[in-house]
Amino acid sequence: MEGNDKDGNYCSVCGGIPPDKIKIRQILIEGRETGIDQLDFLIQEVKKLHLTDDALIGQEMMKRVKVFNYVPTKKTAQYEVALLEEYHKSGGE
Repeated sequence: MEGNDKDGNYCSVCGGIPPDKIKIRQILIEGRETGIDQLDFLIQEVKKLHLTDDALIGQEMMKRVKVFNYVPTKKTAQYEVALLEEYHKSGGE
């Protein structure tokens, strides 16, 4: 059960995100499986920017990932490395 378009997209039972709207994929960050919500969508969005510099790709991935996911400040660099690797695995330039 979820709210209508006027009220927003939420679970009418618990008030959170409806389970069918959560798109979490596990990736390795420092050897530990970590769930990243909306990762495939975010990779596609960064691909649309046609960036070729890994530093810029990593920055754009991090900016977008932080919108949907908590990233510990002390682990930002490790997340960026793992996200860049996932970007390249997905066929990113």
